[in-house]
Amino acid sequence: MRLKISLLKEPKHQELVSCVGWTTAEELYSCSDDHQIVKWNLLTGETSQIVKLPDDIYPIDLHWFPKSLGIKKQTQAESFVLTSSDVGEDGQIKIWSKTGMLRSTLAQQGTPVYSVAWGPDSEKVLYTAGKQLIIKPLQPNAKVLQWKAHDGIILKVDWNSVSDLILSAGEDCKYKVWDSYGRPLYNSLPHEHPITSVAWAPDGELFAVGSFHTLRLCDKTGWSYALEKPNTGSIFNIAWSIDGTQIAGACGNGHVVFAHVVEQRWEWKNFQVTLTKRRTMQVRNVLNDAVDLLEFRDRVIKASLNYAHLVVSTSLQCYVFSTKNWNTPLIFDLKEGTVSLILQAERHFLLVDGGGIYLYSYEGRFISSPKFPGMRTDILNAQTVSLSNDTIAIKDKADEKIIFLFEASTGKPLGDGKLLSHKNEILEIALDQKGLTNDRKIAFIDKNRDLYITSVKRFGKEEQIIKLGTMVHTLAWSDTCNILCGLQDTRFTVWYYPNTVYVDRDILPKTLYERDASEFSKNPHIVSFVGNQVTIRRADGSLVHISISPYPAILHEYVSGSKWEDAVRLCRFVKEQTMWACLAAMAVANRDMTTAEIAYAAIGEIDKVQYINSIKDLPSKESKMAHILMFSGNIQEAEMVLLQAGLVYQAIQININLYNWERALELAVKYKTHVDTVLAYRQKFLETFGKQETNKRYLQYAEGLQIDWEKIRAKIEMEITKERERSSSSQSSKNVGLRH
Repeated sequence: MRLKISLLKEPKHQELVSCVGWTTAEELYSCSDDHQIVKWNLLTGETSQIVKLPDDIYPIDLHWFPKSLGIKKQTQAESFVLTSSDVGEDGQIKIWSKTGMLRSTLAQQGTPVYSVAWGPDSEKVLYTAGKQLIIKPLQPNAKVLQWKAHDGIILKVDWNSVSDLILSAGEDCKYKVWDSYGRPLYNSLPHEHPITSVAWAPDGELFAVGSFHTLRLCDKTGWSYALEKPNTGSIFNIAWSIDGTQIAGACGNGHVVFAHVVEQRWEWKNFQVTLTKRRTMQVRNVLNDAVDLLEFRDRVIKASLNYAHLVVSTSLQCYVFSTKNWNTPLIFDLKEGTVSLILQAERHFLLVDGGGIYLYSYEGRFISSPKFPGMRTDILNAQTVSLSNDTIAIKDKADEKIIFLFEASTGKPLGDGKLLSHKNEILEIALDQKGLTNDRKIAFIDKNRDLYITSVKRFGKEEQIIKLGTMVHTLAWSDTCNILCGLQDTRFTVWYYPNTVYVDRDILPKTLYERDASEFSKNPHIVSFVGNQVTIRRADGSLVHISISPYPAILHEYVSGSKWEDAVRLCRFVKEQTMWACLAAMAVANRDMTTAEIAYAAIGEIDKVQYINSIKDLPSKESKMAHILMFSGNIQEAEMVLLQAGLVYQAIQININLYNWERALELAVKYKTHVDTVLAYRQKFLETFGKQETNKRYLQYAEGLQIDWEKIRAKIEMEITKERERSSSSQSSKNVGLRH
């Protein structure tokens, strides 16, 4: 990616240009120390003087309202704020109404304030105080965050509403990236001259840096895409166009410099797509070196390449290309304005713009548009929205502990409409891509950098949110099967079968692949997980490709097709504990206890093999099902299966076996059976540990009751016989039905 610079031969201002501001993607205003405000039309190349300011006013910053509009035909912004050199030098920060009324004085200090930025939620203000950065909430008595950010005076700050990241630049010739807690994420090397301007792109993925004869384009993590050296003097102010494709810079020699972001690149399998010009893309197939050129009517704003499709949004239209045919794209007009995000799944793709969220099929058919209270589409990004074939997940910005879940086909809330709620703020979310809707899982990282997984189908019962890992900084699901990878503190980890946590958490460590991650340097990021290849971007911007074993994906495929014999054969061929452990968990999840027994034996889990054998000897299918559920830790479901089948004693017995004494007695009393059995086992349990009964309910029911073990054993034997007879009679009636 680089910046294509354009500069007029002669400057339009006679003095240094102090600030620039876009009204639309084709119109810009500039202010200068020559007291002029000039309008630029980029389509015609014309400029015109709008206002001649009084001689004692030197403008220093400019901001248009509204900055961006969620409508297709963007109307001209109606008003702007202009600050001059006599504002801010007094060290005060004041908040004004649109009509010019003074609302409040937020801060008063002895040093000049050189730069101010609103926080993403407009409830905090970031400002400079010498070498310090200060975040001041608007609420009175709220805690102020202050830290030393630079070794020289800070000249410029910017705070992005999408990524929640902060940029700062100073006289120490450095630019830095911070999170909203003031923690350093990137610290540049010193430049030759002070950094005079920094600005985030609207989507928070890129930022620009200006200095003397210098314009730099950077990734949000800090590393540099491109460095340009225009002959402009210092660049005092940078403004991004609304669509994030262009930059304007206010220059010290009276010029306004324009730059277009080009040579952006997208990769998927053997295809490489490059934006060569504003309206031209080049597609290269690296297998045969075939090249296709794609021409667009308007400039390209966003693009995404995945699942054998390239989706491109221009300023007015959306183009959908298949990798099998680059010549005849599907084209449709966009509903609203500038697209800020494109997400793809196997069956459809998602567009986000200023007006809403829209789901389309690859044939261009509109599918749905999910909505929720307080929805702000301008702050959504790939970390806070996730898409699968049947589900759309969106992290709530108003309450960052909540995830909204929607049916892809209708845009309506999923299941019973219950929100997914976590105990901490959530940073990043990701839906798995394969399998049935009922099995759909979502993984997320919270602010403690813990990785969790949970089911998205939420009907009545509270779904478990289970921790998978700690200190996880980035994650991705495979596009071909439900394998999850993540970068933890010191290692790269692959969860070959994350659902293991639902069936047998003990063997989860045996289903992982781990390797040292120190080669990826500090703060690496997972870019994609396609097939069995994971692409990681290091902190310096370089890409590293990791190939993981292809066998777990094949195992997933066999199991999804219920090819258990093939799955066992594959594990015997590969001879790896990881594969056997995955197969054991998969078999239990799919209730195939014969395969589970083979797999557990292969990894030396003898006690589990014995338990599975004991399940096989149970008299009825309901009992077998209940004990399989118990094996997976689903005690309540196991109990429910037995009670629904009328096997009350068996439901009581599983609670006795698990020492759930309260529940065992509760069931016995409710169904008026086996109260003496529960009391007998409880007495035996207490005698083993030499303890006396203290539970009031047990004391109440034990009063005057004589424990007779022979009678209890006879009753138990009778229950088992009854269950066996019932099971065989139901089997006989089934066989009779089949013969008829």
